[in-house]
Amino acid sequence: MTVVDDVRHAILALRQEVCDLHEQLTRYQLVVWTAGNVSARVPGRDLLVIKPSGVSYDDLAPDNMVVCDLHGRVVEGEHAPSSDTEAQAHVYREMPEVGGVVHTHSTYATAWAARGEPVPCVLTMGADEFGGEIPVGPFAVIGDDSIGRGIVETLRGSRSPAVLMRNHGVFTVGATARAAVKAAVMCEDVARTVHVSRQLGVPVPIEQHHVDALFDRYQNVYGQR
Repeated sequence: MTVVDDVRHAILALRQEVCDLHEQLTRYQLVVWTAGNVSARVPGRDLLVIKPSGVSYDDLAPDNMVVCDLHGRVVEGEHAPSSDTEAQAHVYREMPEVGGVVHTHSTYATAWAARGEPVPCVLTMGADEFGGEIPVGPFAVIGDDSIGRGIVETLRGSRSPAVLMRNHGVFTVGATARAAVKAAVMCEDVARTVHVSRQLGVPVPIEQHHVDALFDRYQNVYGQR
C-alpha cells in the first residue's frame, strides 16, 4: 500500500499535529522517558499517524511520525511504530467515530488502574468530561490488538472517553487527537483529586440526574460554538 497524492497534504498536516501534541503529554507530566503516545486517524482513509517506538520526546519531529494502515502495518516512515499501534488500529477499525487515541502512564490514574478500580464520579469535572465514572478495562498483554479489544469492549458501554486498562495505564479517545489529549489531561486531574479526597474521608457521589445534566451542558453548550 502506498500513500497517494490526494492524501499527502492531510498526512503532512497530521504528522505536524501529532508531533506537536506529544509536547502536551510532557507539559502535563503524563509520561516519562519514551513511554506513551498520540495517534490520529487520516480522515477518509484506513490510515493512522503515530509516534515511533522508543524515540525520546526531545527527538520527536514531524518527519519521524509513522504512517500505518488500520492493521498496524507500516505504510510510510523510517522508524518502527509504537508498540501500541496494533491496539490503537483495532480501536480505529471498530470505532469509526474515533479520530484520535492517546496512551499515558500518568501517575494517579495509573494507580487506580493498578487497583483495578474505576474512578467514581464525585466531581463536576468527572461528570462534564466522562459522563460518570472512569471505567476499568481488562488486563491485556502489549504487542498485538488485545489491548485494543479491551478498550473497545469497555468504552462501548460508557460515555467516558477514557479507560484505565488494569495494571497498565490510561487510554483515551476523541473525535480528534487533540480531544483525546484533553481527555488524558482531565483523566489524570480527576484521578488525583479523587485520590486526595479519599485521604480525607468518603467522597460524596453526584446524583445521576445531575451527572446527566452536567454532561449534556458541557458537551453541548459550554465553550464557543
